[in-house]
Amino acid sequence: MTGLAERGAALMGGTLAEAGGASGGSLSDLVTITLADGRRAVVKTGPAPRMEAAMLQAIRAAGAPAPKVYGVDDAALAIELLPSGGSLSSASADLGAVLRRLHAATGPHYGWEADYAFGKVVIENTAGGDWPRFYGERRLLTHLPHVPGAVARRLEALAHGLDERLPASPPASLLHGDLWSGNVLASKGRISGLIDPACYHGHGEIDIAMLGLFGSPGPAFFEAYGELEPGWPERRDLYQLWPALVHLRLFGSGYRGMVERLLDAAGV
Repeated sequence: MTGLAERGAALMGGTLAEAGGASGGSLSDLVTITLADGRRAVVKTGPAPRMEAAMLQAIRAAGAPAPKVYGVDDAALAIELLPSGGSLSSASADLGAVLRRLHAATGPHYGWEADYAFGKVVIENTAGGDWPRFYGERRLLTHLPHVPGAVARRLEALAHGLDERLPASPPASLLHGDLWSGNVLASKGRISGLIDPACYHGHGEIDIAMLGLFGSPGPAFFEAYGELEPGWPERRDLYQLWPALVHLRLFGSGYRGMVERLLDAAGV
């Protein structure tokens, strides 16, 4: 990691004094650095560091906590080292308020300025039509060539019936896009930062569904976020399908059962 640490120091215009490991980073390399002048940072690689920097800045502009960007180039990103280690359950209410602020920031259409990626999985963000069409074409049908045939057939049937299942034009909220607990930092009962974003504009329930894929945000979260529209449980299953498909492609057949369970819940 010495090369990455040195690159981060250069991005910050300083001299590297110390480098250490950092937790996380299943799809990127991370290192913490301390400069000779005492400044500290996290330095990471990624599929598109400049785009990630823009996403972090968009989150901060919306009034939600995210690391400051100290420097970025085509290969690496140097960002603020935020306090962490707190219990997410004790910060559940604050997380609800944070997401409410994030989702209040809206864009002119669904999608983002460019495509992104989770490793080998491309995240298509080109604007296109109403919300059911965007979600069907950009988040479900893109997986058809990469999943088992039986799954693909069920997925295709579901995608073509989304007009009856999803709202046509919910607000194009700013989404974190990969909001699981590992991408939420907490300290002293508050959310200190949202990290590793895959931002785009879409239905705010996307982020909430992702939070519930491997756990539950809890009543305090929902009280702080605000009441969701009727039909939320059914939409939650549909919205959890996209990250489940990503996990299937990235991490293998162990996630096929999760995908099939969500397809079962959708009745296809």
